[in-house]
Amino acid sequence: MALKADMQPDLFGFFPSTGGGELFQPLAERVRPRTLDELAGQEHLVGSDGPLRRYLASGQIPSMIFWGPPGSGKTTLAEIFANSMNYRFEQLSAIDSGVKDVRRALENAEKSRRAGFYTILFIDEIHRFNKAQQDTLLHAIEQGLIVLIGATTENPSFEVNAALLSRMQVYILKPLGNAEIEAVIHRALKEDRLLKDHSVKIRDLDFLLQFSGGDARKALNAVEAAVSLLPKDATELVLTRELLEQALQHRAPIYDKGGEYHYDIISAFIKSMRGSDPDAALFWLARMIQGGEDPKFIARRMVIFASEDIGNADPYALTLAISVFHAVELIGLPEARINLAQGVTYLASAPKSNASYQGLNEAMGDAGNLQHLPVPLHLRNAPTKLMKNEGYGAGYKYPHSFPGHFVRERYFPEGMDIKAYYRPGDEGREKFLRERLGSLWNDRYRM
Repeated sequence: MALKADMQPDLFGFFPSTGGGELFQPLAERVRPRTLDELAGQEHLVGSDGPLRRYLASGQIPSMIFWGPPGSGKTTLAEIFANSMNYRFEQLSAIDSGVKDVRRALENAEKSRRAGFYTILFIDEIHRFNKAQQDTLLHAIEQGLIVLIGATTENPSFEVNAALLSRMQVYILKPLGNAEIEAVIHRALKEDRLLKDHSVKIRDLDFLLQFSGGDARKALNAVEAAVSLLPKDATELVLTRELLEQALQHRAPIYDKGGEYHYDIISAFIKSMRGSDPDAALFWLARMIQGGEDPKFIARRMVIFASEDIGNADPYALTLAISVFHAVELIGLPEARINLAQGVTYLASAPKSNASYQGLNEAMGDAGNLQHLPVPLHLRNAPTKLMKNEGYGAGYKYPHSFPGHFVRERYFPEGMDIKAYYRPGDEGREKFLRERLGSLWNDRYRM
């Protein structure tokens, strides 16, 4: 039955004459910003001198990847570009799209171009596309058939192949702050066609902000869920903490890959391993697995940890961590949890040292201040006769020609104080390294 022009949906989105059949769009979609000025947050990208605002002003946009947590505005920005520049907008989700879907989208773009319209192809969760799926996009970008905008919650350096990445600009979106989430909520209550005529009050905004974890969509979904529990004939809508808790109790706010819990739990996980507590580390690992965290993200953090917090106290830790990462790639969940558990318990139990990491930090500080110091002639290579005549390599002492494969030599630039950046500790393999370096460079490493 056709809808009459004067029919209006009630507060909960139903048209009375249809028997309650037609559902409205979610609140987050109804109040999605249509211009950059309506967008909350991301000032570094959309502010007065931000690159995205400048692209719009110029009328030309490159293919881009938006990397950021859920609810930070990735899809919204793509739609704003399409609307502002009168581009045709086509959206795919890498979760349920294959090569055929991509090719169909490119065929549609070709038809649109012949009709005089450019196309923005927006691919959500682009990191889930495999190499073959990503490769189908390369030619279309090069030929200007589409402007590709990809959205990802994962580091594109790891998940997007180099060929595609080289053709796109990467922009990082930040989680929204509490003030920005609050602004999003107030704008929704003021402008949404179903809520603006009702006096909606939120009694415990702090609880809602904490729950949202920087995700605007999550905050709006929570408001909408709470409103749906109120009597339909209520003239004043008051969202108390009790009502919000009641509405959200069947959701899963305990772990959100892009929200506050994500960062808190990975921090607890790393600190438990650093503190040599394998039991606590296993608990946080289990929380991440049950929360749906990407196992490759966990494994990557373990590879970093092996060098940052164990280093040469146990050089095998890095080998094991890399092996765990490859095992996770090869096997996947649920079985890969066993590989992760092996790696976590070993790394947590291993002797610890951050001497390599700290030494590099100190050396980088000096290197930045001493860029002007030249490489000493005796340390330079002399591949040509002219360079050899200029003294390149002259006087270099080849350590393997001396007893113990060692000879005292100056390897620092002239004019720079010699100092010990690497200071091995007393744990594990580093104890042996400290003793050896102390015997070789006793003026630098005093035992």
